[in-house]
Amino acid sequence: MLDPEIQKNDNQSAETQEINLQAVYDIPLKVKVVLGSTDLKLNQILKLNKGAIIELDKKIGDPVDLFVGDKLVARGEIVLVDNKVGVTLTELAKSEQLS
Repeated sequence: MLDPEIQKNDNQSAETQEINLQAVYDIPLKVKVVLGSTDLKLNQILKLNKGAIIELDKKIGDPVDLFVGDKLVARGEIVLVDNKVGVTLTELAKSEQLS
């Protein structure tokens, strides 16, 4: 059985960590999901105007990676939600994938 004083210190440590984490909760982070790619020639790029559609190599249901900064944090698949493109997370990256 743990010494009550050790348990008290462990509880205080957890509370202190939570307070410390709250200090960074509002820091904005860049989240990136690559929805696809394509090859275009320079003359095709020069002809692009507002409203042009560029066909990508991925479609609804295809797998994608989600990055925070440059670190892989999750995998998901492309979904359509109310006529908007979204990502459903299917797995969180394991710690060894994050380094």
